[in-house]
Amino acid sequence: MTTIVSEKGQITIPKALRDSLGLVPGTELDFEERDGQLLGRRVVRDDPLTRLIGLLPRADVDAELAAQRGPKWTPRIDESRHGHRR
Repeated sequence: MTTIVSEKGQITIPKALRDSLGLVPGTELDFEERDGQLLGRRVVRDDPLTRLIGLLPRADVDAELAAQRGPKWTPRIDESRHGHRR
């Protein structure tokens, strides 16, 4: 497969290669010259947060918040805490 370098130094990667390599718009490539040849590699960014996914067991967030907040407020709660009615 061949392509032509534009005046701006741009090239079009043939569709068959883009498809087989999974190159989609926005894919970052790194180029280097090795022994007179152009070598291009996909840049893989290591997102440190991605490594954390799945470390903790899934939790029911609503149940956790309800447990931390305690019972819903009622006048009786204040009466029991202060020993008198307001």
